[in-house]
This record gives sequence, C-alpha cells and structure tokens, in this order.
Amino acid sequence: MHIAIIGAGAAGLSAIRHTIQANFECTAFEQTGEIGGTWVYRDEVGVDRFGIPVHTSMYEGLRTNLPKEVMGFPDFPMKDGDISYLPQQDVLNFLENFAQTFDLYKHIKFYNHVKSIKPIENNRWELTSINLQTKEITVYQFDAVMVCNGHYHKPRYAQLDGIEKFKGIQKHSHDYRKAKEFQDQRVVIIGAGPSGVDLAYHISKAAKKVILSHHLKDPIETQFPEHVIQLPDIKEVKEYSVIFKDGSEEEIDVIFYCTGYEYSFPFLSEECGIIVDDNYVQPLYKHLINIEHPTMAIVGLPFYVCAFIMFDLQVRFFLKYLTNPKDFPTKQEMMEDTQKDIEQRRARGLTARYYHSLGTVQDKYFKTLTDLIGMEETPPVIFKIYKDRAQRSKTYLQYYRGDNYCVLNSEKFTVSRSTTKIF
Repeated sequence: MHIAIIGAGAAGLSAIRHTIQANFECTAFEQTGEIGGTWVYRDEVGVDRFGIPVHTSMYEGLRTNLPKEVMGFPDFPMKDGDISYLPQQDVLNFLENFAQTFDLYKHIKFYNHVKSIKPIENNRWELTSINLQTKEITVYQFDAVMVCNGHYHKPRYAQLDGIEKFKGIQKHSHDYRKAKEFQDQRVVIIGAGPSGVDLAYHISKAAKKVILSHHLKDPIETQFPEHVIQLPDIKEVKEYSVIFKDGSEEEIDVIFYCTGYEYSFPFLSEECGIIVDDNYVQPLYKHLINIEHPTMAIVGLPFYVCAFIMFDLQVRFFLKYLTNPKDFPTKQEMMEDTQKDIEQRRARGLTARYYHSLGTVQDKYFKTLTDLIGMEETPPVIFKIYKDRAQRSKTYLQYYRGDNYCVLNSEKFTVSRSTTKIF
C-alpha cells in the first residue's frame, strides 16, 4: 500500500513516521522547502516567491500557549528544561529532531504543491502536484491519502457594516509579524480568543491605543495596560472611526482581525465528497475518516486540544483502519455515530463552527481512539495540566507563560507559579 501525505508539519511528520513503521510506503508533499508547517517563522506575508499563499502565522516573540509537558508525542516527549512555555524556534527544533530521529526527510517531496486529489477506480486516488522550482507537473496514483495541511492558513474575516468606507489599514492576525508595524497607531482588534488577547498585549508595546472589541458577556478578567480598553462589537465603520454597539465612537488607524481561520482543502475534488459548512467538515467518522471514501483521512481538525498527541492517535487510528477495515463500523454505522455526535454537540449549545471543538471532552475523544487501536490510554495528568493552564490563562494572562510544570507520575504534577510578567 502506498499512502500520500499532504503537508510536513507536525501532523504530516507523525503520519510519515507511523506509516513507514506500519511497513507501508508513503510519499509526503510539502510546498515549502522545510518541515514544520505553521511552526516556521517567515517575515514575508501574502504570497511567497512562487505566488503561493504564505502558510505560517508565526510572529516575533511568540511563545506556546501550552506547556511543553503536554505538547510532545506520546512516545517522543519534549525534553525537560528550565521553562514550560517554549519559544517558536524551540518547537521547530523539536520537530526537526523528530524528523531526523525517524529518518523522515527521505520520504518528503519539498517544493511540491498539490493541485488536485480525486478518487479513481479500485478505491484508489489520483494526485496531481507541481514542482514549484521546475514547474513540472506530475500525476501520481495512491492507495490512501492523509490530508495534513493544517487549519491556520486561510484567514476568516468579520463582516462589518460600512467597511468599504474605511480609509485606514486592515490586517488579519495571519499576517502579523512584529509589534513595531503599529508604532503610534490606534488599533481596534476584533475578537477576544487566544490570539486576540495575546496580540492585544504584543501590539500595545508599540501602539498608541488598543481597543479589544468582543461580544463576551463579561469583560476579560486579566489586567491590560492602561491604553488597552475593551468595547463591545462594532456597529458601523466610518472613514476614520468606528462606532460600537454601546454607541461610543473611536478614531482608529487600523482594523486588526483576530477572527480565526477557515478550514480549506482547495485541492480536493468535488468527487471526494468532503463539504465544509461554517468550518464543520463532513462527513467524517471520528472527525477523521472520510465516510464516503474511507481510504482518505483529514488529520488534525479538532481544536482546543493537546494537538501533537492527537495527531499521533489519529494517524494510528487511520492506519489501523487501513490494515483491518472489517474491524471497523460499516458506512451506515459511521454515519449514525457521526450524527449522534452532532446531536450531542447541538444539545450543548454548539453551532456548526464549533463541532470540531473538544476542550474539556478531549480525554473522551482520545480514549475512543486508544480503545479502538489497542493502545495505552493518554495519562490523566496530561488533561489535568491542560485544564490548569486553561484556568490560569483566563485570569493571569500576563504571568501564566512563566509557570513551570513538573510531571510526577501518570496522575500528578507540580507547578511553580510565575510572579513575573511575560509580556
């Protein structure tokens, strides 16, 4: 069996590693010249020298918002060190070490941009790629496909009344690199998710004023610098100002969108049967296997998770299916299982955009995967640290990245709390 793997970020590298260890052949397609995916920092934004949209969203001074104790792969943890929240380069170094340890580079075709994937007869796949350096187009055939292209590369924008009148600058967090871009500017940030809150601090280092616009019921608990204020959603945009839903008006220079990303698979043909509706990708069994064509998997969709661990489990789960498809549910049973999951999410008040959100239920999802592949469960201490970090970041945003964790055993951990501002 020959498997195509799209992307050589953390998910793609995990896919290559487990595919070759399962004694399958694989070819990975990476459109840049290096591994690491979103963990690669680049100054460039927009499109690269080949006219391909820049994939990474990394910015200067970024540190992880998860401690390294929950970021490694199950059997390949990040090394112990003095700090838990790592700079971007340390994570990239970890992935490079992972690739070297398991001799993964030889399975990757760099500077290869996948243009199309479509199902063909005998349950196989046709993949067309272009070598960006030579412009040579090649058509391949594979027995299975793992899509590992990430989901932090196609910006999602808020629809604002009057935005066509605005004379200032508009920028998405995907294209943010350095705070000095906003020197002495008046900036309104739309969105108070993890990136919105983090970047409010980063941008405030240079900006004259930062307005964090959101629709949370209560103000964010953490203490911002004095020139960072919180206001409700934007009602209307004028040429040089913004009117908010509380009736207040502020003069601004920059509208900065921290409004997330859209799942995007432009290379998947319509025949693949994959539909994206308000960021809900369907029809997928366990957020992973294409029910219409189960020799395709889309790895890494669930969010608010310990991502590297999840990539590892999803890849093993899919390879287990390819090895023993008869041990898995029928197409009808997969559909019924997926529908049941959707109904449970709706009952919790979630909209389609959050159907792939796990957060506090990631332990149940991980257990489902480990049970079906006969693997030891993820240690409970992982989820306990994740929960501790989540609670700490809500109240002590300026400090939590200075906390240091120590795993004692599969159940317990200790943590040294930081009293020093990281921002």
